[in-house]
Amino acid sequence: MTIVVTGSSGFLGSALVRALRADGVEVLRLVRREPVAPDEAFWDPERNLLDPFVLEGAEAVVHLAGAGIADRKWTESYKRELVDSRVVGTRTLVEGLSLLRSRPPVLLSASAVGYYGDTGDREVDESAPPGAGFLADLVRDWEEAAGPVEQEGIRLVRLRTGVVLSRRGGALAKVLPIFKVGAGAALGSGRQYVSWISLPDWLTAVRFLIANPDISGPVNLTAPEPVTNTEYTRAIGRALRRPTMPIATPAFALRLALGEFANEGLLTGQRVIPRRLLEAGHRFSHPTLAEALAAVL
Repeated sequence: MTIVVTGSSGFLGSALVRALRADGVEVLRLVRREPVAPDEAFWDPERNLLDPFVLEGAEAVVHLAGAGIADRKWTESYKRELVDSRVVGTRTLVEGLSLLRSRPPVLLSASAVGYYGDTGDREVDESAPPGAGFLADLVRDWEEAAGPVEQEGIRLVRLRTGVVLSRRGGALAKVLPIFKVGAGAALGSGRQYVSWISLPDWLTAVRFLIANPDISGPVNLTAPEPVTNTEYTRAIGRALRRPTMPIATPAFALRLALGEFANEGLLTGQRVIPRRLLEAGHRFSHPTLAEALAAVL
């Protein structure tokens, strides 16, 4: 069994490759540099360069490639990079898959809960419509770019991922040094919801979706109990046994420092329920935030 993974050098991709190999699965990684190992194949997604026949005979493709949402300030040029790395890259992969005679039966394509926009305190599941804003538009276009594979008979699963908790990468790892010195604080009003999932649960869910031929379409990769930013902040402090700041970081300061990303990435949120996973019988090892933080920290 061979599974092809894009974005394999990233936080989630590298963890997935390790987990699949631990399962005894052969992994082929698509890389954007000269391959240096037999388990690598070259592609340049934004220049539409891919030898599609490296995908021939694969049991699944997991497409995770894309520039980091929070890696840089959202200048117009970086916003274009965020779009191209997702939309153009996905189109390159989809076009390659369409040329194959023996196509992989499933494509799991990365997405994000940003699809829903700012939901306030309203719970949403996979049936909810897209929201408004740059992030929501980006995720909608990202998902649409993967859509044509369904016409080729390939099962498509859209992985609408929330905040993935790990001490080794992602959003939590970035703020841990602040919390460890007792300077962790809620952001803005603190009432915006954080839809999170532990890294072990994310890895288990992806492998569950690869193996389950009855699930297609959007799937929320979040834990069943989203929390407010204030609750999230306090939970991290408790897990680390460190105090948190009694006063939240003001919204204006975040906007001044981070620009547009502050508005859409930090000061708004999504209260997302993983209904498709729950209805399919998937069980979470860490259904509560306290359990997840104890596990990953």
